[in-house]
Amino acid sequence: MLTFPYIRPVFGIDKKSHAGHMKSIKQSVLDGTSKWSAKLAITVISAQGLIGKDKTGTSDPYVTVQVGKTKKRTKTVPQELNPVWNEIFYFECHNSSDRIKVRVWDEDNDLKSKLRHKFTREADDFLGQTIIEVRTLSGEMDVWYNLEKRTDKSAVSGAIRLHISVEIKGEEKVAPYHVQYTCLHENLFHYLCETSGGTVTLPDAKGDDAWKVYFEEPAQEIVDEFAMRYGIESIYQAMTHFSCLSTKYMSPGVPAVMSTLLANINAFYAHTTASTAVSASDRFAASNFGKEKFVKLLDQLHNSLRIDLSVYRNTFPASDPGRLQDLKSTVDLLTSITFFRMKVQELSSPPRASVVVKDCVKACMKSTYQFLFDNCNELYQREYQTDPSEQTNPDDHDGPNTRSLEFWNKLMTLIVSVIEEDKNSYTPVLNQFPQELNVGQVSAASQWHWFAQDLSYALQEHEKERLCKSSEYMNLHFKVKWFYHKYIAAVPPYKGTVPEYPIWFEPFVMQWLNENDDVSMEYLHGAYDRDKKDGFQKASEHALFSTSVTDVFTQLNQCFDVIQKLECPDPEIIVRFMKRFAKTVNKVLLAYADIVRRDFAKYVGRQKIACILMNNIQQLRVQLEKVFEAMGGDNLDRDAADILKELQQKLNGVLDELSVTFASSLEPQIQASMQQLGTQLSKVKGSGQVSLGQASHRTAVQQESDMVLSPLMDFLDGSISMFAQSCEKTVFKRVLKELWKIVMSTMEKTVVLPPLSDPRQLLLIPGNAQAKIENVSSRVLNHMPVKMLQDMTKEAEKNLSLRQCAVLEMALDTIKQYFHAGGNGLKKTFLDKSSELLSLRYALSLYTHTTDALIKIFVSTQTQQEQPSIEDTVGEVSIQVDLFTHPGTGEHKVTVKIVAANDLKWRTTGMFKPFVEVHMIGPHLSDKKRKHSTKSKNNNWSPKFNETFHFILSNEDAPDAYELHICTKDYCFAREDRLIGVSVLQLRDIQEKGSCACWCHLGRRVHLDETGWTVLRILSQRTNDEVAKGFVKLKSECRHREEVE
Repeated sequence: MLTFPYIRPVFGIDKKSHAGHMKSIKQSVLDGTSKWSAKLAITVISAQGLIGKDKTGTSDPYVTVQVGKTKKRTKTVPQELNPVWNEIFYFECHNSSDRIKVRVWDEDNDLKSKLRHKFTREADDFLGQTIIEVRTLSGEMDVWYNLEKRTDKSAVSGAIRLHISVEIKGEEKVAPYHVQYTCLHENLFHYLCETSGGTVTLPDAKGDDAWKVYFEEPAQEIVDEFAMRYGIESIYQAMTHFSCLSTKYMSPGVPAVMSTLLANINAFYAHTTASTAVSASDRFAASNFGKEKFVKLLDQLHNSLRIDLSVYRNTFPASDPGRLQDLKSTVDLLTSITFFRMKVQELSSPPRASVVVKDCVKACMKSTYQFLFDNCNELYQREYQTDPSEQTNPDDHDGPNTRSLEFWNKLMTLIVSVIEEDKNSYTPVLNQFPQELNVGQVSAASQWHWFAQDLSYALQEHEKERLCKSSEYMNLHFKVKWFYHKYIAAVPPYKGTVPEYPIWFEPFVMQWLNENDDVSMEYLHGAYDRDKKDGFQKASEHALFSTSVTDVFTQLNQCFDVIQKLECPDPEIIVRFMKRFAKTVNKVLLAYADIVRRDFAKYVGRQKIACILMNNIQQLRVQLEKVFEAMGGDNLDRDAADILKELQQKLNGVLDELSVTFASSLEPQIQASMQQLGTQLSKVKGSGQVSLGQASHRTAVQQESDMVLSPLMDFLDGSISMFAQSCEKTVFKRVLKELWKIVMSTMEKTVVLPPLSDPRQLLLIPGNAQAKIENVSSRVLNHMPVKMLQDMTKEAEKNLSLRQCAVLEMALDTIKQYFHAGGNGLKKTFLDKSSELLSLRYALSLYTHTTDALIKIFVSTQTQQEQPSIEDTVGEVSIQVDLFTHPGTGEHKVTVKIVAANDLKWRTTGMFKPFVEVHMIGPHLSDKKRKHSTKSKNNNWSPKFNETFHFILSNEDAPDAYELHICTKDYCFAREDRLIGVSVLQLRDIQEKGSCACWCHLGRRVHLDETGWTVLRILSQRTNDEVAKGFVKLKSECRHREEVE
């Protein structure tokens, strides 16, 4: 009775009406059941999952329905475990305590069944039953009832579907009990919500059946009592409460309750038992709540949840832990709805919860990005700028523009805050689909997608105008790189892909690199000028180079560090960056090298500073190699690598040039030392062969060598020691190489082949021949009068004895060991193979050669002697030469016929008497006739001679070791004949054919190379050798001056 006062305010019933209703109820109780009656219409629709009783594994089912003592039977459906009857039976009931007994049987007509019928009155097999209290019925119901056992021994399975219609006398206008229950439950729910301020008061219930507790007491007691009295199923109660909660689904805590409730509703319909084989959809279709009604309810709820999830940032703020939990429960509820559609409604492919949630999350993120973009400055001001009076750029208030980049920095900051919130607050909550949805990753990918589109377009506009500084673009680039690498790089679908943002910024990075060229050049000149002003001081105590090199590479490395810190993931763009930076390095270092090369000549006299400047160039090369390795080394793009490699070669050339210049500045001192060495060498006396194999000879020569070398070694010791301390190792070796070359060449020119000392030989010489006087060059000798050339034979004091040659050889070994310095100096292979040493030793070796050997060398090497006769012909001589070799003795006979001369160019005031001399030049001729002469002809410039001469050659050498020296002269009585022209014919040219008839052009002189002049020089010093004297005279003779008035 306490229930009614509680319910009265729920339905808004006043006290008077309530009293009247109570009186009517009491009278009904007093009347009892004597006047109670009802009409029943029971339709047996179908059954499912019946047990098979026949041998075939099937049954022949029929149904009996009994109310009171009245029993009715359906037809039999043969061999079917899922029979359909659709038969209706009508009953009248006069006792509310009556029960409806529904039994299912398997009809049998065999003998065994007939015998059982006699004893038990039951011929057929029992398949199951259900018993329904009449008093629990009201209105119309379409219900599946599970078939139950009659005894423990019964074998039963399946369920039966009944449609029952009840009309109770006196209650024809009263709503069915299920409708009454719904009304009671809904009104209680909304009443309690109103009394609690519009929120849902959730009962504090625990245990497995906590989901069946809908209200706090006494409301829960009221709905349970009504359900028990009038047969309201617990699943109907649950679905009714779910319907009520759906009107308040956004209230705190409600999504979790709804999710649990729907999960149990799913379990009720979807989880079949061994005794119930009815499909979930059929069971749900027979629900008293109404299939269409509940499906519509779920569809509406599903749409509402999607809408709310699409704005989850507003609906479930991250700052409210309770709402975050509701967000998680909302997703669980969506999952339960999807499960209901799959398992209960048995839809083939309902929208998956993970896909729905992911779409909602993306929609929310898109709207969030658009909101951030549209309100960027205002949001940034509110979130990050605490001082409202702080000055801001007026351009920023208009959104993105080409005059400023600040908008994009602010937008990135806001986007990062959103991603962090999604990552830290929403990802742990929305974790139901870990393989398909990670809110933090989806947020990052989505925000980047829209941000990238907008920024890419904006930078294209900026590229057209470029109103901002290149440094501002670089700063934005760094922030975008940081944003991408921290939040995007590891997120699908961007993981493992090459991002596009480096392409957007490439024009601006190139602009920055172009500007850096000018900055680096200014920095270079400033650093060099400071260094120069400070006197090129060493950069540190242990460094051998000055500060300007350090400063230059500090600037270049800073530039390269910026490129490296961009961490560009696109290899093609890196290639272009590296190539552009390589050009900067090339430009700066070549400029530095040019400045040093320009100033170097000023400092060669100040040797320590000169060493520092060379060290600077070497340090450029060292640092350049480090830059090359930092840029990728062997993996560097070919174009960039070629630029740096070519630069390295150019710097190497500059260092070589500076080394030559520096060493050349020491040449006068080396020349002076070498002259002193020559003076000491002239004091070495003694002749004949020197055997260095004998200890006494070797010791004496060694002492003399040390004495001779003392002037040179004193100079080298002082200079090279200082160079070793002041130069880097590579520079030092280059200087040593140049000094070695100078020492060797100076020794050759000053000591071994000294310049002519006769003062008469320093007369003015035509043209530029003066330049090589001291080198005994070809120009000197070719233009020198005959008389002067003959005076060369007077240079006896310049001739080296064999002992002096031995002293020089030992001196060379000492110098070579000095420059090698036990491996710390030049390599032995370089020293031994250097052209200067080979030339010196060759010249020195010529002193030890016999005259025949030297003449043989002369003939084999001087193959262009006739060159002057081709360039400036003074006539020609016709000759015929025949070569015969005796088969027995091997001696060679050369027959020369002087036929004629032609077009002799000679002017004279007196009688002109031309004749021809033929000389055989070669080895082993000292005891043989070496010269023949024709008769002279009077005043004939094209005389005919037709005279034949014979030469006998030794069998010790082949004919190719010999040559014919042909002179045309003007005969003069009582004085020296005058030379008109000269020609040379080498027997090697006719050796193969054996004979030759030709016109030989006459020249003013013969042409000799350095080897020829060296041989000539040495032979000129052999004053006691008639063969040598005659040879020198022939080869040094030049055309005489014409006697013209």
